[in-house]
Amino acid sequence: MEFFRRAVGQARRVGVFPGTFNPPTRAHLALARAGLAVVDEVVFVLPRTLPHKGWEGARIEDRLRMLEAAIGEEPRFSIAASDKGLFIEIARECREAYSAGAELYFLCGRDAAERVVNWDYGRPGAFLEQLREYQLLVAPRKGIYEPPSQMRDRVHALAMEQDYDELSASEVRGRISRGEPWEHLVPEAIAGIVRQVY
Repeated sequence: MEFFRRAVGQARRVGVFPGTFNPPTRAHLALARAGLAVVDEVVFVLPRTLPHKGWEGARIEDRLRMLEAAIGEEPRFSIAASDKGLFIEIARECREAYSAGAELYFLCGRDAAERVVNWDYGRPGAFLEQLREYQLLVAPRKGIYEPPSQMRDRVHALAMEQDYDELSASEVRGRISRGEPWEHLVPEAIAGIVRQVY
């Protein structure tokens, strides 16, 4: 794991927020801020390899620049890139970067939770085994995620202050391509960069 910005101190509970951030949106920041109610630090992780889609759009350097501008001076936010993209792969990279006793909590929305829980890992029970290494904090997104009963002690609901169901990076890109207003969907600090990149 390569860090581009690192929070100060040793976090006991680390919120791991993987995503493509193409571009970062107000919903991404709201989810990360909500995570700070549970964890000591949130690390935004850009995977260099994506398991569920190809790498397209903005270059990783541009995404890192947008993330840096978006998070501003929040001292509990970090930014890193991982070599691989599955949660378990990112968790193991985090294990090398954080103290051995740190608890890992992956932040995601309901749609991402369903994808990661139901992913074909090659054998039955593989995801349950992964949950020994990390937990999930799941925000509502077009509904609340109801984990299978055997996962309920490791998959937790994350409360959000408002509804971000319709806000996504693909919506931002779509609005830009159609010439529609989009600036209200991204953090104000990155609007200029978004104009340059997209």
